[in-house]
Amino acid sequence: MTYGQIAELLGDGYTARTVGFVMHGSDDKTPWHRVINAKGACSTLGIVLPHDKQQRMLEGEGVKFNKQGRCDLQTYLWIPKQQSQAQQLKTSLFKQRRKTQKEKR
Repeated sequence: MTYGQIAELLGDGYTARTVGFVMHGSDDKTPWHRVINAKGACSTLGIVLPHDKQQRMLEGEGVKFNKQGRCDLQTYLWIPKQQSQAQQLKTSLFKQRRKTQKEKR
């Protein structure tokens, strides 16, 4: 999942930056390494030592990164199955977002 994807699931008032801040303070039981940025890259440089720990953990789970340190989000992005069809149509991260009646005006 991406930081922005989690923020969107949480709803109004949450941003990708907020999710990153909270993830940074999480305990060792939280699978923090599975959350990446919208470019498909790790955002832990300068925060986690060693700097490539997150990428190495993901590679250990089978995620492939290119030379720029990015993975293909089309391949690896996790989409929750429990999300309702209405939420999927409304959310830009899961499916192309349809305009609401209010936005069409």
